[in-house]
Amino acid sequence: MKLIIAVVQDKDSNRLITAFSGGNFQTTKLATTGGFLKEGNTTLMIGCEDEHVDEALAIIKDNCSQREQMVAPISPMGGNADSYIPKPVKVEVGGATVFILPIESFFRF
Repeated sequence: MKLIIAVVQDKDSNRLITAFSGGNFQTTKLATTGGFLKEGNTTLMIGCEDEHVDEALAIIKDNCSQREQMVAPISPMGGNADSYIPKPVKVEVGGATVFILPIESFFRF
């Protein structure tokens, strides 16, 4: 058995959860915050048998798209913020960061 931990952008989470439900996967949703963009994201925990891991990964790949987003950079620390004019930059967001962990045992009470 495996535990799949998938960190996805909030915009993709509802579509992904619906796709997992259609594939008979049970998910646990955690609201989390990313460190780089300081935006909300969603962490999903999915328990599945070893033979269904590839199917779960395909669902994640099909429902979490990468896209570009304009963000304003953070003002420099210790510098003169008065002369700093933030110029928005393009960054790639979306997609998924996935961790797969082995599970020794699983209990439901």
